[in-house]
Amino acid sequence: MTAHSEVPPDTLPVELAEDGVEVEYTDGRRVFYRGVPTVAEGSVQPAPGKDVHVLVTDASGTQGVLVYVDERTTEDEILESSGVGRVILDQGEETTVFPGVWVRRGGIRVTVEADFDTVDGRVFVFAEDEMGERSYELVAGD
Repeated sequence: MTAHSEVPPDTLPVELAEDGVEVEYTDGRRVFYRGVPTVAEGSVQPAPGKDVHVLVTDASGTQGVLVYVDERTTEDEILESSGVGRVILDQGEETTVFPGVWVRRGGIRVTVEADFDTVDGRVFVFAEDEMGERSYELVAGD
C-alpha cells in the first residue's frame, strides 16, 4: 500500500465558462467541472463520501490553486507533475488551503469555509463521485 502525503499546489490557468470551470494542469491536461456553481454564503459542507476539490482563483478568475481534500488514491508524483495540491485531514482536524480558506473534517463530512475579508478572489468547491458532481461558489455573507 502506498502512503500518500500532502502536496503543495502550483498556480494554474483557469477559465470560467457559462457551463462550468476549466483548469489546466502544469502537464498540459485539462479538467472541466461541469455546471453553474450553486452560490453558498461563507461555507459549504458537501454530502458524505464525495471527493472534494477546492479552487481559489485570483480576482480576475484567470489563475488559481486547486487542492484535493483528503484524497488518498492519486500518487504523489502525479499530483506534483499536475500542479494540484492535496491536504490530508484526520477526523476533527482543520487546515488552511489558501490564506482565508480552510477545510475541516468532522466525522464523515468535509466543510470548506472562506473569509472574504482575506480572500481577494473567487472560491469554488467541487464535490464528485461516480454518481455525479456538484459545484459551489462561496461568496461573502450579508
